[in-house]
Amino acid sequence: MRETDTRNSGPASQQGMRRANLALVLGQIAEGPRSRAEVAAATGLTRAAVSSLAEELLTAGLLTEAGQATPSGRVGRPGTALGLAPDGPGGLGAEIGVQHLAACVVDLSGEVRSWQRMEVPNRGRRPAAVLADLAELLHRAARESGLRPAGLALAVPGLVGAAEGMVERAPNLGWSGVPVAAELRPALRAAGAEELSGLPIEVDNEANLGGLAELWLGGRPGDFFHLSAEAGIGSAIVVGGRLLRGARGYAGELGHVPVHPDGPPCACGARGCLEQYAGEAAVLREAGLEGVLGDWVGLLAERAAAGDTAVLAALSGAGAALGIAAAGAVNLLDPAELVLGGGYAELAPWLLPAMRVELAGRVTVRPWADDWLTVSELGRRGPLLGAAVGVVRAIVADPGHFSGRGSEGV
Repeated sequence: MRETDTRNSGPASQQGMRRANLALVLGQIAEGPRSRAEVAAATGLTRAAVSSLAEELLTAGLLTEAGQATPSGRVGRPGTALGLAPDGPGGLGAEIGVQHLAACVVDLSGEVRSWQRMEVPNRGRRPAAVLADLAELLHRAARESGLRPAGLALAVPGLVGAAEGMVERAPNLGWSGVPVAAELRPALRAAGAEELSGLPIEVDNEANLGGLAELWLGGRPGDFFHLSAEAGIGSAIVVGGRLLRGARGYAGELGHVPVHPDGPPCACGARGCLEQYAGEAAVLREAGLEGVLGDWVGLLAERAAAGDTAVLAALSGAGAALGIAAAGAVNLLDPAELVLGGGYAELAPWLLPAMRVELAGRVTVRPWADDWLTVSELGRRGPLLGAAVGVVRAIVADPGHFSGRGSEGV
């Protein structure tokens, strides 16, 4: 964005222009250290304007002087490089899983500064008890990071409604109509994390945040379909570099797409859903491991690598079911890539062969190529990273909101 003449603009438009220019400057420096002159050249802003904006960002603790800038071929002394402040605000992420809780803090560059995880069976637990444990974990992560969290994003395995922080339905937890954001605030205060209780809290589906992590950190194209699993099965649809949420925010519930209409009943009330063939309970049952608790993905991977024939057959059947459901998604959406993430990423060696067979035989919008089916390198870390990184991306996109300034014209 270039500077425009604001002589006839009111204070509101001047404030909006300054906030936009703060984001422009910070966005440039987020790509790597830059001198003020380099930022001015890249953005079209004057050097005086860049200096003024940079000073505001320095005062807000978002930037730091990062030493002498690399010579750019210009005549004269090289300027001072500006970089993201390593001790500035951070993004606080949290995750509620069926078998675990987790929290992490990332700095403005997206580097993880603290990672905490607690193995705990949350299925059927009261939300208040789960949130009390999560609050302790968040307090620990924030203290260890040494940063000032600017916001909190929480990944949950369920449907998140339009109301702020409301989990409408999380069947694998046994939750319905839980105002998670509102109930987390008193839990944080009780845990001694008063400073965290006042943060903005965003709640989102864990598959959505996993998909966003692939977009931001996984080097994916702007159009892909991300298929993942924890206890249930979720997916994220990214179109044109943006998450497709649907009219009410519920898009991506691939786990409840029927793959065999006359199949076994599902907890959702339908029959033959994908989760009945490729979800945690289904795969463990077929592998002869029904009732096993804890890290089911790690257990299956260990048994499969050892050549356990029952586990191999169960994973092959799950891969076939995944391929059937994914083929419908590919035919409908025509994504550039189909990404296997979450727990499925660790089970990919045993899922992919059957998936490829089904995709090759069922995708009709184009000849299927096996390299369109890829495996996430983020795996089960994706939702938590997506939550935390989303917070710092919001700061970079609107630093004026974080700094609480922006009333002066540029």
